[in-house]
Amino acid sequence: MMEKRLKNLRKTMDREVFTQLKFTEEHKNRIREKITQETHNDAEIMIAIMQLLVQEKTGYQLVSLLQSRGISNFKENEGSLYIILHRLELKGVLKSSWQEDDAKFYQLNKQGRKLLKRLEKQPLSNHVSLKEILEG
Repeated sequence: MMEKRLKNLRKTMDREVFTQLKFTEEHKNRIREKITQETHNDAEIMIAIMQLLVQEKTGYQLVSLLQSRGISNFKENEGSLYIILHRLELKGVLKSSWQEDDAKFYQLNKQGRKLLKRLEKQPLSNHVSLKEILEG
């Protein structure tokens, strides 16, 4: 019953509402481009990195997991991720260790987990920038 009403609503909308809308191929391409270029601000990236580092990870694992979250900032430039990891380590919120297979693992320490909880509680509009987190 409900499905039939929804189909009728869609037919009515197609017939009445959307008749005025005309999208050129250029419009469609620009919309597709915007969707695929979804970018994340510094605070979202930092929170994602820190969330992933609640458990021990290598930089390579981190890049892959960030990509699976739609954050591809480090795909072509992994070096910038290692700079962030190094600064977080210097800041005292991250610990690192070398394993036997010459892989370096990173993980939030107690101070890092506290910072992550604080960042997660803030609305995104109030988040500090990546620069402030790393320097301040």
